[in-house]
Amino acid sequence: MSIFGSESKFESSVKFVPYSQQAVYHNISDLRNLEKVRDRVPEDKVNDFSFDQDTVSLNVAPVGQLKLRICEREEPKCVKFETVESPVPFNVWVQVLPVDENNAKMKVTVKAELPPFIKSMVEKPLQDGVEQIANALAQVPYV
Repeated sequence: MSIFGSESKFESSVKFVPYSQQAVYHNISDLRNLEKVRDRVPEDKVNDFSFDQDTVSLNVAPVGQLKLRICEREEPKCVKFETVESPVPFNVWVQVLPVDENNAKMKVTVKAELPPFIKSMVEKPLQDGVEQIANALAQVPYV
C-alpha cells in the first residue's frame, strides 16, 4: 500500500471493432494517430490537447492537467500507458484481441491508487470515463 491508498481497477466492457487486430494496434501504439479523432474530443471537458508518438497531454475538467506516456507495447495485443503528470497516479491498458482476420475486440483497463477519502467520490466517474474511452476507441476509423 502506498501513501495514495489502495489500488482500484476499472474495466470497460468488451468493444467490437470492425478492423483487424493489427490495424487497431498500429493506430493505438502511435499517438500521432490521435489527429484522426481530434474533432471528437469534447471541448467543454478537454483543453490543451496535444500529443506526439509516445505521449498525450490534456487538461480535463474538473480533474486538471494529465500527461500520459506509452510505457509498454506488446504487439499486436496491448499498449500500456503510465502517468507522467496527474493528480493521482494511474496506468491504462488498451488490450486488442482478434475475432477473425478483419475484426477485433478491445478492452480498456485503468488501475489507480486512490486515497481512501476520495475513492467513493471518484469510482463512478472513473468507471464511466473508462467506458467512454473504450466507446470512443471502438468508433475510430483504423485505416
